[in-house]
Amino acid sequence: MAGDQLQVLTALDVAKTQWYHFTAIVIAGMGFFTDAYDLFCISLVTKLLGRIYYYEGNPTRPGSLPPNVSAAVTGVAFCGTLSGQLFFGWLGDKMGRKRVYGMTLMLMVICSIASGLSFGHTAKGVIATLCFFRFWLGFGIGGDYPLSATIMSEYANKKTRGAFIAAVFAMQGFGILAGGMVAIIVSAAFKSAYKAPTYFKDPVASTVPQADYVWRIILMFGALPAVLTYYWRMKMPETARYTALVAKNAKQAAADMSKVLQVEIVAEQEKVEQIAMGQSNNFGLFTRQFARRHGLHLLGTTTTWFLLDIAFYSQNLFQKDIFSAIGWIPKADTMNAIEEVYKIARAQTLIALCGTVPGYWFTVALIDVIGRFTIQMIGFFFMTVFMLALAIPYHHWTQPSNRIGFVVMYGLTFFFANFGPNSTTFIVPAEIFPARLRSTCHGISAAAGKAGAIIGSFGFLYAAQNKDKTQTDPGYPAGIGIKNSLYVLAACNLLGLLFTLLVPESKGKSLEEMSGENEEGEVEMDVTDAYSQSRTVPV
Repeated sequence: MAGDQLQVLTALDVAKTQWYHFTAIVIAGMGFFTDAYDLFCISLVTKLLGRIYYYEGNPTRPGSLPPNVSAAVTGVAFCGTLSGQLFFGWLGDKMGRKRVYGMTLMLMVICSIASGLSFGHTAKGVIATLCFFRFWLGFGIGGDYPLSATIMSEYANKKTRGAFIAAVFAMQGFGILAGGMVAIIVSAAFKSAYKAPTYFKDPVASTVPQADYVWRIILMFGALPAVLTYYWRMKMPETARYTALVAKNAKQAAADMSKVLQVEIVAEQEKVEQIAMGQSNNFGLFTRQFARRHGLHLLGTTTTWFLLDIAFYSQNLFQKDIFSAIGWIPKADTMNAIEEVYKIARAQTLIALCGTVPGYWFTVALIDVIGRFTIQMIGFFFMTVFMLALAIPYHHWTQPSNRIGFVVMYGLTFFFANFGPNSTTFIVPAEIFPARLRSTCHGISAAAGKAGAIIGSFGFLYAAQNKDKTQTDPGYPAGIGIKNSLYVLAACNLLGLLFTLLVPESKGKSLEEMSGENEEGEVEMDVTDAYSQSRTVPV
């Protein structure tokens, strides 16, 4: 029989929604706002970088990044993010959530500014410096994933925990939206200050010297929200679950949460030590006990996040290529450099506003009503449907009269990604693993997702550049590559639907109930028992 819950943890589980919940959402969420801004703003300026640094002297064609350079600029931050998720996830369980939280934020601030100050005597030098700083920017962003999710899950009550964690993650949508808005404002300001010609006739006039400031300002702006929240992150107390269950300091946990909840909580050091002595609670990550209890759970969270991010990041990072392919964004040689940034940012902002952001907040509203499992299944299913609906009649969507329909369908895939697995894959790993391994397991799950993002960013880049040579219609510039990519992404979503069956439902349950940390040396429960007990939604 499970042991009694610690009073401090029970107080957290049953606490009414209070001001500190919203404070924690904003503090943790601003990290995700910054993360999304920094990761996705690069897609707004890659074409501008090509115009500035890779113009080949042809007055009829603007410069463009070579495929390998474009892949490096776009994907290097994900390599850093993957590394950061593994490292800081592990460190968060060893040193505590709060202490590591400040490290990641400062790294993000420094590297955001440094990215905008990238230097070099040649084009290769500038791009190499940019890639170096974006790798370390990604490293800091990676740490924010497991730490933000874990902190919010350990602060929240069990009734609305899903909504609180989803609200933190929903700030990602505002970060994507802010990236587009900043790019619109900056490019519009420079465009109005310098009246360049509408058509690309003179490469000097089209890519003005001031264009070099545009991409630098856009990248550096990402440091601002991170700086604004640093002080408040350092003021947050360590989570009671880490202090009590990992650091074994019941007195400190009770004191911290008494102040936060404004109630009197009794320190229960003996009970903490009793829980710590339970043999079933001492297993590590690479043990048979973990494999039996949580092996399938970890497989489920890693595979679903991996498959989701192949599709999600491919869509986000290469919207400009897709919109150019269907003719929604004019050809590069009909615009000057700053005007191109403006039109790309406007298109991506429209998608974020109409599809991306609403999806996140539908999840916030419904996740504690219909559950994580149901939302994830719905999301993967409709992403598959809409991807196939775009891919099968792809030539139909490229016709000028049908482009609005394509954009609407494309926006719906973003809606169901965010009202679906993009949110739930972030939430569930923060709820189902033991406190001493929670940050580590979330980091592993998130790193699997970033492995998918790397595959998506590098793979989709080359696929999108594979033009359909059988097409004779000059208004149909990027045929078979994008069409086949949409088929691949649909297959990824379908596989994600199947692997969701491995992920347990955590709606309405305490973290200790999900992880089994209340057990005091009882007979071990294998993963099939854990799976059947945790599922509340019929399959």
